[in-house]
Amino acid sequence: MASWDIQPQGVQGQLKVVGTHAEDLGNALSTLLTDLKEAAEAAGTAVPGSQAAPRSYGPVVPQKAPSWSARTSTGPVAAALGEYATGRQKDFKAMAHRCQAAVLGAAKATNEYVQGDLEAAKNAQNAARAVRVNELKNFGGKK
Repeated sequence: MASWDIQPQGVQGQLKVVGTHAEDLGNALSTLLTDLKEAAEAAGTAVPGSQAAPRSYGPVVPQKAPSWSARTSTGPVAAALGEYATGRQKDFKAMAHRCQAAVLGAAKATNEYVQGDLEAAKNAQNAARAVRVNELKNFGGKK
């Protein structure tokens, strides 16, 4: 029979470490997307001496920031950065989902292990209560 040596407190500590690293990854990806957007806005156009249109003329109602699919910059660098971000968006989401699934899976498996231990202990206690000591005296063949 296989034997397991899982220490729930150790697993919990490791899950905290992994959670911290997953949060760091999320922050890095957010920073990457922000930096790509800023780089695209600063890249300008392919026409010498031209620049991206100013954001507003006079008092204007604030609008939602454009997404990568609705770019305001028209240069080739901005277009390439936008395509890169759009193409990688699925990969970035997959990274987050994999981290979350791994952490939740490890936590669930550890909880199931602990529940199994508790159930085994309960069954052992019930079995010990069911044994009749008087009947065991005659079990060894001596009468």
